[in-house]
Amino acid sequence: MRDFSADHRWLSINTATVRKQRGIDLPLPDILEACAQRGIRAISPWRDQVHAAGLATISKLVKTHGFELSGYCRGGMFPAADAAGLKAARDDNRRALDEACELNAACLVLVVGGLPGALAGQAAHKDIALARSQVTDGIAELLEYARAQAMPLAIEPLHPMYAADRACINTLEQALDVCDLLDPVSAASTAGPRALGVAVDIYHTWWDPKLQAQIARAGEQQRVLAFHVCDWLTPTTDLLNDRGMMGDGVIDIPRIRGWVEDAGFAGYSEVEIFSTQNWWQRDCAEVLDTCMARHRSAV
Repeated sequence: MRDFSADHRWLSINTATVRKQRGIDLPLPDILEACAQRGIRAISPWRDQVHAAGLATISKLVKTHGFELSGYCRGGMFPAADAAGLKAARDDNRRALDEACELNAACLVLVVGGLPGALAGQAAHKDIALARSQVTDGIAELLEYARAQAMPLAIEPLHPMYAADRACINTLEQALDVCDLLDPVSAASTAGPRALGVAVDIYHTWWDPKLQAQIARAGEQQRVLAFHVCDWLTPTTDLLNDRGMMGDGVIDIPRIRGWVEDAGFAGYSEVEIFSTQNWWQRDCAEVLDTCMARHRSAV
């Protein structure tokens, strides 16, 4: 396993981690400048932050600062209640992929969606099998476009508590089953990263008794495209926006990183923290400095 104790060479900042400073939205160009000042080499921006600043502006800043993108957040949200909704999701995902290409991201991360309408508070139906079928169909269609653009897709399984509204793919095993269905492995196709793989976010997967075995499975197929870190607090006061800084919770992060690296992953550890009452109430500088220190000591 790589030694992170001496520097933060392999730290990436998911820009959601510092999207707010003292509770106020922080513009993405300011976040990029703060990262560059600290020698942080990689980021993973969210689309809404990119749109607010302008894709051309962010693309220029990424090139100016020499950033790498460990991923681009996010595509997905495939299920819909009607044909028009399915088409809108397809079109938006193509736009997301084009943006990921412009920013030269390592992959487009997919949060696949759940029951149509559930995120807005009123699910259109209760058929989660249908939602999963629409997810598979949506990824299959996007995959053709992604291959043509040479942009890998990374399915991110989310904790089962999000099955209804955010992602009906909830385990690494489910995600890899979709990968095997849509992007089957052949003897001639295992030499490099896959067109379709997974993002392993420990906040969503740490609890899974099959996690080690499924990470090994992903490694055999070269499907680990991204690795996201934070911590699970006890007690957790908000299941969406109370993620912990690495080392403050109950996840054995180094153990899981060891599994991921044993599976062949040698990329960035991407810090992704949503924290309404804690880290989003602090100065950006303090948050980034803490991420750097914890990357050395707790990841």
